Amino acid sequence: MFDRRHLLLGAAAASLLPSLSRAQTLTDEQRSASKTANADPTLAPDLLLPAKEMKWWRDAKFGVFVHWGLYAIPARGEWYMFNEKVSPEDYARLAAEFHPHHYDPDSWARLAKTAGARYMVMTARHHDGFALWNSPASYGHYDAVHSAAHRDLIAPYVKAVRREGLRVGLYYSPLDWRFPAYFHPKELPDNAALFKRQTYAQVEELMRHYGHIDILWWDGGWLAHKGTDADAAWFWEPDKLNRMVRKYQPDIVINPRSGWQGDFDVQEGGAPITGPIRARPWEKTFSINQGGWGYTPENNVLNADQVVRLLVDAVVRNGNMLANIGPDRDGIVPPRQAETLKGVGLWLKRHGRAIYGTRPGPFQPVDGVYGATTAGDSVFVHIVGWPSDDLSLPPLPRKVLGARNLSGDAVRWTADANGHTLSVPPASRGSAVTVIELRLAPEAA
Repeated sequence: MFDRRHLLLGAAAASLLPSLSRAQTLTDEQRSASKTANADPTLAPDLLLPAKEMKWWRDAKFGVFVHWGLYAIPARGEWYMFNEKVSPEDYARLAAEFHPHHYDPDSWARLAKTAGARYMVMTARHHDGFALWNSPASYGHYDAVHSAAHRDLIAPYVKAVRREGLRVGLYYSPLDWRFPAYFHPKELPDNAALFKRQTYAQVEELMRHYGHIDILWWDGGWLAHKGTDADAAWFWEPDKLNRMVRKYQPDIVINPRSGWQGDFDVQEGGAPITGPIRARPWEKTFSINQGGWGYTPENNVLNADQVVRLLVDAVVRNGNMLANIGPDRDGIVPPRQAETLKGVGLWLKRHGRAIYGTRPGPFQPVDGVYGATTAGDSVFVHIVGWPSDDLSLPPLPRKVLGARNLSGDAVRWTADANGHTLSVPPASRGSAVTVIELRLAPEAA
């Protein structure tokens, strides 16, 4: 059991934490979610993976995120400790209740596979500082082994994901609200050194002890909830930190939220995806339960059509999608979130060839109307809105030999010097997206 005598914060240290109103706290979360380009694009370019080692990730397109930890017990979201000003001592008492009787990562991995996901990412440690693995480096033995669970919860997750043939991802946040140096790193140098040392040692544990890891998903690299992760690079030294990661996991795919530029960009939140094809690989991440990333009651859950729409809008712009679920305190995925994932899986069974292994183009997306992906001699037109009965498309680089409606039975197409026109009867359109495959003549030798 976690020994509260080892807690980092007493009343005096806790007084150093900022006193924020509820409105200000929400602003912190919103600012965190809006950081789409939060890393130094010039930092350590030699650490970037070559294109051939990024191919599997770019082909995969869809992953399932899992936010789970002590915050599932109060059921008020993963920012519960900070939002509701719970002292570290009081929050740590949740560890004595953390005994997930129905934790079954095999069922999580099967659900992700049924959903059509090709990878999973799990919160090994969130901003509250509680580690889900056996972590000797955790300050005060603040980990799952020293909680009521009495076991490492990351090891069975990693094995379960591998058994289902999915790629394994781990989320880690260097942010730890137990340390006052997070808010005052320069004023509290001794505490800051302890804070930083914990991060380096814990990341080393995760990279060394669980076999091959495919994705490292950083979060919380900013300091004092201010600025960007790049602004905190002086403290974390992310080039040094990620060089250590590469030492143990040379081909791991890393996101940019440590302050280093990362192998792909991140856009967080459920806002619509718009604009042209993006040059860098990127990932749209959001929670299926809009009430929170960690477990909360299912009062506002996205349905399968809404998630499919985000997937398509990301993929036609060179992106992936990482959709989050928040299991409850016992490790059970709430039923409506599971239902949504299963619905996405049914859509991908029918339309997956227009998603997996594709690349965006050959023409730019039109917001609210269409986008395109390409694979081999096929162009897949993803139609998300019909301004009229006929849809006009730009010219294609090769002759179109035929058209097939992956979403229904009928499609009519015509071609002239100005481009192509598609027409699909309403009964043959998809409920979220209508996908038309245009088969092109082979390229000349």
